[in-house]
Amino acid sequence: MERFVEVAPGVSLWVESRGPENAPAVLFIMGANASGLAWPDELLDLLARKYRVIRYDHRDTGASTWAFDTKPYALTQLAKDALAVLDALGIARAHVVGLSVGGFLTQWLLVEHPGRLLSATVIGAAALQGTPALADGTAQAPIAPELLEFWSHMFEPRDREAEIEWRLENWRRLHGRVIPFDPEEFRALERRIIAHAGRHDNPGAHARADYSALARGAELAHVTVPTLVIATPEDPTCPASSSRHLAENIPGSTLVTIEGMGHAIPRAVVPRLGAALLNHFEAVEGKAGLR
Repeated sequence: MERFVEVAPGVSLWVESRGPENAPAVLFIMGANASGLAWPDELLDLLARKYRVIRYDHRDTGASTWAFDTKPYALTQLAKDALAVLDALGIARAHVVGLSVGGFLTQWLLVEHPGRLLSATVIGAAALQGTPALADGTAQAPIAPELLEFWSHMFEPRDREAEIEWRLENWRRLHGRVIPFDPEEFRALERRIIAHAGRHDNPGAHARADYSALARGAELAHVTVPTLVIATPEDPTCPASSSRHLAENIPGSTLVTIEGMGHAIPRAVVPRLGAALLNHFEAVEGKAGLR
């Protein structure tokens, strides 16, 4: 089921739901500047056997409204949009899964709106700013400088094919070196996203949004929502040490490492990622008496 949800005057988000509507909900929150289509169909179909699975396009991505230049916003607005999606679908609480900046937004929801989350899963995201270092000094690691230099070219104008190749190179850099990178898999993904959006210009609005309101890391120590942190050792934006730092700052959280995974979700990691998510959801529901 696909629909558009109006989250503010003149701002509509593309939303897709699959699986039984009376099942517990799983809301997938994608990273900055990325369409919800970047969540693999194979992963969603795996979970949709037991859950109502929802993905959506952030504002200024995909088929959702692009209006940052006339209606700028703080990045926390994207987390509020996630709640608006749940509200529009009549969902009071959901398992929330966030990748990259989606993981930051998930952490913000943990401290700001914990009652809306059945559980949280953070993939490939360091802790929010303000989280203390561990006793051994482990803290959030910086993003690889060569990746930041590459991203500095994000806003340069390119024709459709050049833009696809730029995005393909971005995925290659994010993917890591252990699992073989399949360029045709990610080229097909970007062609699909461009067709879905109806435009090929780079959706860089989130790189210009204000991140300051996300500095809530000190509050993670008070989180009681069951949280899974997935470490992605090949990730140039969030090495395994950053995931450990996050997990040890959230009481009672679980840390799972998916060996070989970087800052992307190729088909090769879907079975392991799907199993980790299902184990987490089922354990949470078992303890809560929901199963």
